[in-house]
Amino acid sequence: MRLVIDGREVEVPAGATLLDAVRAAGLVLPTLCHDDRLTTVASCRTCLVDITGRGPAAACSTPAEDELRVGVNASRELRRDALQAIVAGLPPRALDVLADRSELARQCADYGVTAVPGSPAPPGRGVDHSHPYVKLDRDLCIACGRCVRVCAEVQGTFALTLVGRGAATVVAPGTGGPWAESDCVSCGACVDTCPTGALSEHGLLNLLPIERRTQTTCGYCGVGCSLEVSTRDNGIMTVRPATDGSVNRGHACVKGRFAHGFLGSADRLTTPLIRKDGILAPATWDEATAYVAARLTEIRDTAPDGFAVISSARATNEENYLAQKFARAVMGTNNVDNCARLCHAPSAAGLAATFGLGGGTNPFDDLDRCDAILLVGANPTAAHPVVGSRIFQQVMDGARLVVVDPRRTSLARHADVHLRPRPGTNVAVFNGLAHILVRDGLVDPAFLKAHTSGYGELLGLLGDYPPERVAEISGVAPDDLVSAALIYGRAQSPAIFYGLGVTEHLHGTDGVRTLSNLALLRGAVGPGGGGGVNPLRGQNNVQGASDMGALPDLLPGYQKVTEPAARTRFAQAWQAGLPPLPGLRIPQMFASARNGTLKALWVIGEDVLATDPDSTSVRAALDACPLVICNDLFLSPTAAAADVVFPVAAWLEKEGTFVNFDRRFQRVRAAVTPPAGARSDFAVLHAVAARMGADLGCATPADALAECAGVAPLFAGISHQRLDREGPLHWPCESAESPGTPRLYRDRFATPDGLAHLAARPYLPPGEQCDAAFPYLLITGRRAEHYNSGSMTRRTGNLRLLARETVDVEPGDAAGLGFHDGDRVELSSRHGTALLRVRVTDEVEPGQVFAGFHFPGATVNSLTSPVEDEVTGCPEYKLTAVRLSAHP
Repeated sequence: MRLVIDGREVEVPAGATLLDAVRAAGLVLPTLCHDDRLTTVASCRTCLVDITGRGPAAACSTPAEDELRVGVNASRELRRDALQAIVAGLPPRALDVLADRSELARQCADYGVTAVPGSPAPPGRGVDHSHPYVKLDRDLCIACGRCVRVCAEVQGTFALTLVGRGAATVVAPGTGGPWAESDCVSCGACVDTCPTGALSEHGLLNLLPIERRTQTTCGYCGVGCSLEVSTRDNGIMTVRPATDGSVNRGHACVKGRFAHGFLGSADRLTTPLIRKDGILAPATWDEATAYVAARLTEIRDTAPDGFAVISSARATNEENYLAQKFARAVMGTNNVDNCARLCHAPSAAGLAATFGLGGGTNPFDDLDRCDAILLVGANPTAAHPVVGSRIFQQVMDGARLVVVDPRRTSLARHADVHLRPRPGTNVAVFNGLAHILVRDGLVDPAFLKAHTSGYGELLGLLGDYPPERVAEISGVAPDDLVSAALIYGRAQSPAIFYGLGVTEHLHGTDGVRTLSNLALLRGAVGPGGGGGVNPLRGQNNVQGASDMGALPDLLPGYQKVTEPAARTRFAQAWQAGLPPLPGLRIPQMFASARNGTLKALWVIGEDVLATDPDSTSVRAALDACPLVICNDLFLSPTAAAADVVFPVAAWLEKEGTFVNFDRRFQRVRAAVTPPAGARSDFAVLHAVAARMGADLGCATPADALAECAGVAPLFAGISHQRLDREGPLHWPCESAESPGTPRLYRDRFATPDGLAHLAARPYLPPGEQCDAAFPYLLITGRRAEHYNSGSMTRRTGNLRLLARETVDVEPGDAAGLGFHDGDRVELSSRHGTALLRVRVTDEVEPGQVFAGFHFPGATVNSLTSPVEDEVTGCPEYKLTAVRLSAHP
């Protein structure tokens, strides 16, 4: 459509509004009630324009029409009058809010609108500062409703409403009472969209101007949200989601948005520590690096495999690259691993075996075109909130949702079908769904013939998994299983998203492979289109840590250490020989420490005593190892058990890159400098290597990524300079001209034969079973308010949102045990005990309980077992037999 805006012809697509046309003409209108992401209400009238022959119209809600002539400058007074009417109902201080945090103040300044001198101030309505982050000043509220709509339409929480009448209308929590006691999930979207400062946050309540803005990538979960960090005097004033964020699209969660106060925590480590006479004592950097270098040099020169390093999913790609290079080129061992071992190692193994590469198949943006979603073993509302919100939006827009999870999660309450299998029975459920797809003719024969192998063998297996047998194994009702299969099978573009409820099992890799079968049967991945198979990665850079080769059997870019050509490539680049055999996995490292083989363990940015299973055995390993080195922000339980502790920088204080769950490289930029005495993990590795007489090269993080690109073809086209210039890139990106590969396998799969390999895997029982002594199944996982070991979030206002860990108990079980909310109980397993408070909830099934692991003092991982996935060594966190007893 062509329109004329102030004499200038513009062209806009069908469905555009006059506001779109005005913007296309390069003009700006006030839009105090409008947010492009939200339903239009056209209530503020500040965007009025004049349509020739028709008169005034609200630009935000009026459809553009061919050949309309619109006057913008001619209607300026109309907009000024609308602004003046709004200001008349506010206290004069409404215009004192700085323009960088108030649309109203900016627009009034542009239109020359001021508070009318001597006009009576409206009656005060007070503030609500009960919430640790969201601050409400009712007197600045103009009842535009943007906060209410963003809470409903973007976040999907429906926590807010407008109350009162006429000029007294104001936003309020929908539950009534203080904001802190409402259903608010603290995402901050209401603050971000508020046009007046009525909803604000602590860092913006003062009138000091922002000095600097830095765009970076969030260092919490694996979604990879783009954030804009505003600072003053090397302190953070606010962290807001970048409006142009490629993944998050201007949205964030409580952790990325608000949980940055840990940076200034009083117990932040700022000096190295060395254990002397059994006590960790302060040391200089020279002393600490010299001590570590001397001890490691002795090990390198006598028994290189006596050293191991646990790299970090919280560190940057460049730091992970340097850590594995240190292990291999300086120490001469492949004993390097990262916490992907504890979460998504079965994803890497299962996806690579099925499709050829160990990453998710599709970009998250493909969710927008999916008409059915199969969400398995994941609670993204808590663990990946921006993903959870986007899935909920898609469901609200009409997509069908099937949830497979023992717990009644937030999204499960909105699902078309919720399957609640017994923990440990995933493979049976996936085989049952596949059985129905085949039985009911919902497979794609042409796709299967052209692009897969193993279909005949799979058919032979699936005959053993009719719905009735699956029900016997899993507890899932046959009719529900059929309904779920029909939703997925009849969709035009279905997508699979899954989490740790699939991988953290004795047969986790089998779970990934049998789940992937469903996408292949439907032709809903790779050349067949569809939404593919997508693991929701837990930590911010757990994908990148593995991409960078922080694995015992794989070099950067997933090149096998056993392949001579790969070793030669790295040996030439590093000018050092590489060991030819795979190294130790994390559980094997601990076992080697306990048996006396491992002489030194370097733990970078992980609190293994809090996060690893069977923590009693982990502590025994740390106690037995002659030298434990730990890099951390705080004196975590693991750091307190170490012999040397290096104080290091946090994600907001460093340069580099992360890779998110859909293989997207994104820049990490330092918004503030670390406290005096703390260094980046990158600098610590360099310092120790230099003390050992070794040169790691890669003087800067940019140099490290460039070196990695030179030896890992998957990343050959990725550099800091290109990311700064062009924005995020998906690997594979094999040249500077490549645009990256958001969607994998468009033409063929990345296996040697170009085919995806269907997996005929039978159901096998889990590693632990309940009995009379331990009659309940414990599932562990994440809470929305905290992250991983909680070392960062517990040092922020998030502690007010969730102050302690609980054990979730089903109401009937609680009644039978005589438990009430808040009762203190003892959980005992075959491996340890923990004391927790009861939370009675219908989120868990009878016979099952749930607990998080964010509070080390709760010792939840002392309960979990040493059972591991048979292929990758990933622990079986999702299934531990326990008993509950009252504790005085």
